[in-house]
Amino acid sequence: MTNSWKWYQFKKNEIDQIKQIIEEDSYSLNKEWLNQVKENRKNILRIEIHDDNKRIVKGSLIYKQNFKDEQDYKIFHFYLTLDQFITVDLDLSFLKRNNKSFLLAQIDRADNAIDGFLIIIGELMNEMLYGIDRFEDELKKITWHFHKKNETSILDKIYKRRHELLVWKSLLIPVKEVKIGIEEAFLEDVNKGEIFKRTCKRIERAIELINEYEHEIDSIINLEEVISSHRGNEIMKTLTVITTIFTPLMALGALWGMNFKFMPELEWKYGYLLSLFLIVVSTIGFYGYLKMKGWTGDLLKSSKKGSFFK
Repeated sequence: MTNSWKWYQFKKNEIDQIKQIIEEDSYSLNKEWLNQVKENRKNILRIEIHDDNKRIVKGSLIYKQNFKDEQDYKIFHFYLTLDQFITVDLDLSFLKRNNKSFLLAQIDRADNAIDGFLIIIGELMNEMLYGIDRFEDELKKITWHFHKKNETSILDKIYKRRHELLVWKSLLIPVKEVKIGIEEAFLEDVNKGEIFKRTCKRIERAIELINEYEHEIDSIINLEEVISSHRGNEIMKTLTVITTIFTPLMALGALWGMNFKFMPELEWKYGYLLSLFLIVVSTIGFYGYLKMKGWTGDLLKSSKKGSFFK
C-alpha cells in the first residue's frame, strides 16, 4: 500500500509463507488460527492483547452461503494488526456491484490496516444488502399470493423464506462480532472516520432489515395459523352439523332395516310414505332447531374468493 501498512493475500495451501509473516507474534498463539485456515469450515474470532501492547484480531468468516446446500459456502480467514492485515482464501469475484480495481483503489487510500480491512467488510455487506433486496421481492410476492389464494404450497414457500432469514442471520451475526471485536481490541486507535462509520451503518442496516422481515414473516405465519385453525374448526363444525341433521335418517333407517319376523310397520298400507314423511320432517326439524340456536353460523354459505375466512 502507498501508506505505512501492508495487506497480504494468500491461499490456504500457502501456510508456510503465512507463518513467516506472523512468527514474530508467537507461533504457539497462532496455532489454532492456522489450523482453522487448514480446516476452512467455520466462523471463529480471537482477540489478543500482548505484553508489548500489540493487539491482534484474527479469525474466519463465512461470507456467502447457498440456501439449499449446507456445504456450499465461501469462507475467508483474516489476521489484523494496526500496521498490517492478512487475508486467506478471500475471493474478490464476489464483487458484482463494484469491480476489483475500484475496491483495491479504495483500500490503497486507507490510512491504516484497520480501515483497509473495514473497506472489505463494507463491500461484503454491500453485496449482502443486494441479496436481502432480492429476498424482499420474494417476500412481497408471497404476501400477495397468500392473500389471493391460500393453500399448502404457499405455506411451504413461507417456511422456505423463514429458513432463508435464519441463514442471513447466521451470516450477519459473525460480521457484527468482527466489528465489535475490532473496537474491543483497538479502542481509541480505531479511526472513527468515514470508512468506519459507513461500514457500521451497513451492518446495522442489514441487521435491522432482517429483523423487520423476520417480524413480517412471523406475522404471516401467525395469520396462517389463525386461518388454518379457523378453517379446521369450521370443518369440524360442518361435519358435526351434517351428522346431526341426518341422525333421524340413520336412526329410522337402522330401525326399519331390522330383520325381525314380527314388524307391524311392514303390513301398513301407507308405511313407506309415512317413513319418508317422518324422515323429511325430522331432518328439517333438526336443521331448523340448529338454525334457531345459531349453531350453524355461516357454514352453509359459499366461499368467497380473496377472503381469508369465507
